[in-house]
Amino acid sequence: MPLTQYKAKRNIKKSSEPKSKLKKSKSKKLIFIIQKHRARNLHYDFRLEMNKVLKSWALPKQPPRIKGLKRLAIQVEDHPINYAKFKGTIPKGNYGAGKVEIWDNGTYELIEKDSKKIEFTLHGKKLKGDYVLIKTNYQGNKSWLFFKV
Repeated sequence: MPLTQYKAKRNIKKSSEPKSKLKKSKSKKLIFIIQKHRARNLHYDFRLEMNKVLKSWALPKQPPRIKGLKRLAIQVEDHPINYAKFKGTIPKGNYGAGKVEIWDNGTYELIEKDSKKIEFTLHGKKLKGDYVLIKTNYQGNKSWLFFKV
């Protein structure tokens, strides 16, 4: 089950994070979300709706808005679709404790996807245009490069 890791890392009774449920978004188009997460280290959580969950990557730096700027993206556990609306503070003592705010969101169109590459067009408030995630061998099998093309 894709949300097993999400459930295992959270105590929903102590955190205001959404419960894990597999479901499709209400939008007729696929959604994306970028959350600015002030946890132990400030980072950005990039999420794409795929197969009734949000596939997720943590970006140590702000997402790229211009061509040629590449960002490391570490794949993390899938999140439930209702996480796309989550903003608030995850209490101290919980996984990912800290402030979460929505940095950008919108819809996207999938252009191409395989095990090493995901190409898509973002229609957000801040990020617009064609982007790609490319799998790398840097620091294990969860590392990707995220950039605008």
